[in-house]
Amino acid sequence: MNIQIYDTTLRDGTQGEGVSFTCQDKLRVARLLDDFGVAYIEGGWPGSNPKDLEFFERAKTLELKHARLVAFGATCRANSQPEDDANICALLESETPVVAVVGKTWTLHVTDVLQTTPEENLRLIRASLAYLKSRGREAIYDAEHFFDGYRADAAYALATLRAAWDGGAASISLCDTNGGALPHQIEEIVGAVRAQFPDKPFGIHTHNDGECAVANSLVAVRAGCNLVQGTINGYGERCGNADLCAIIPNLELKMGMTCLPPGRLAELTRVAHAVSEIANLAPNNHQAYVGRSAFVHKGGIHVAAQRRNGHSYQHVDPISVGNEMRVVISELSGRGNILSKAEELGLAPNAANTASVLQRIKELEARGFHFESADASVELMLRRVQPDYRPLFEMLDFMVVVEHRAGRGLFAEGNIKLRVKNEIVHTVSEGNGPVNALDNALRKALREHYPAIDAFHLADYKVRILDGNAGTAATTRVLIETANHVQRWNTVGASPNIIEASWLALYDAVEYGLAVASEQ
Repeated sequence: MNIQIYDTTLRDGTQGEGVSFTCQDKLRVARLLDDFGVAYIEGGWPGSNPKDLEFFERAKTLELKHARLVAFGATCRANSQPEDDANICALLESETPVVAVVGKTWTLHVTDVLQTTPEENLRLIRASLAYLKSRGREAIYDAEHFFDGYRADAAYALATLRAAWDGGAASISLCDTNGGALPHQIEEIVGAVRAQFPDKPFGIHTHNDGECAVANSLVAVRAGCNLVQGTINGYGERCGNADLCAIIPNLELKMGMTCLPPGRLAELTRVAHAVSEIANLAPNNHQAYVGRSAFVHKGGIHVAAQRRNGHSYQHVDPISVGNEMRVVISELSGRGNILSKAEELGLAPNAANTASVLQRIKELEARGFHFESADASVELMLRRVQPDYRPLFEMLDFMVVVEHRAGRGLFAEGNIKLRVKNEIVHTVSEGNGPVNALDNALRKALREHYPAIDAFHLADYKVRILDGNAGTAATTRVLIETANHVQRWNTVGASPNIIEASWLALYDAVEYGLAVASEQ
């Protein structure tokens, strides 16, 4: 069975708090969605703001290969005709092949929001759709608050659908606008609607206020809907819209439906992350299917099972949605975690070395280290137990002085003594703080031997107090993210002394970066 995917990221998704696209952003997302293979792209509401007007004007030059562009609007106002309604005129002026028209199905909204009569509301629906159809548009009707409306007055809610069909709707999407319906209610009501209109095409549009948007969309398909509305990453007002990044793979991989052109499902993770980047929002690591943690394995028993059979703790093959399986290292790890990580890195520690690394990790995590977020520190531990390991440098001494000098203010100075290629190097450097001073001194000591260090820069520095009840004697964890023009890597240090914790993370960051640079 073929299910049409109707993406409303660029309209309903932008109603989510913190979600904002420029016009150029919207054009980029539209191209991305078209390449992905969705059937409809709802671009916005041209009657509501200048940005959407600009988008539809510029979108006329888009050469879409798969999707049909949709302009969104509402039925004409009470006691008016559609040809005189500015909103309806804006839909036509957008020149999209498809328009979506939202109308009221809940008597509460008819009387209290529109402040009109039930009979007039039916006229608005019928007349608006008929006018748009007469102007050559494919008109999709969004039955707003349908499930609330059906529970309040089923006969009237069904009458609004009949008015939409009479007006020439190409399809009707049943909307759980407040997001409060439960799956059994959706399935029951969609089934009742399908019984009334057995030969008509229906879609589903759900919100996530009860954390049921994806489930509600799936049961609606089971009950007979063949179009699913939603947004990439579930962006949308309040708690969000139904997340297409979960709906699409569930339909294709679990329910045997076809939503996208062949091969496109493997692009899902890339599309999800690209949209989040364009929206300038951090990806949700724990998002189903596409999150970085969706196929991560941490517990030793789980990893051991995964090594024997990749299906033992994964519900689908991550490659099918463009993601990947990862193993993380922690105090919960077993030997399988270490072996998997070593294999991933192209290393081959023996049993004794694997056991020693595992024991070391457990001891350090007990002292406050956290290796899940510090893959580079884990890799260095594995490298350091290899028979041919030779450190690029060794720290012998370091000292940091922070003082306040009259007329100058705060002053930090780092003093480092290293062994580099059998040479003792002793350097001093200033900084705007103790960690910066150490970093500058370390760079100064290594630059002559390893010029690649000039490409390193601190991308992020996080400090966390682990046992605040210990006051100023509390253990501090430091996570450092370092980057060059090729990659980013993360290292960790922990100590009751924040300078030592910072130094441990900094030492690993520099050694790892230089080791990788020397192999490229």
